[in-house]
Amino acid sequence: MTTPYLTLNEIRAVGFEALLRELGPAGTIRFLQQYESGRGDYTRDRRTWLPKKRIKEIGKQIEDER
Repeated sequence: MTTPYLTLNEIRAVGFEALLRELGPAGTIRFLQQYESGRGDYTRDRRTWLPKKRIKEIGKQIEDER
């Protein structure tokens, strides 16, 4: 089965089936519990740690690094 032809819902279903098959119900639950939605406001917070640059500055930095 190749994933480029599957919808996101189909990929999710196939992945879940693989987890159940390989890890069993308890292992699948433990695996899924590792992922949580997180907290806070990423959009607001990233403004504090991303530098404020103009598009031209970013383009120049890319050219300089090449």
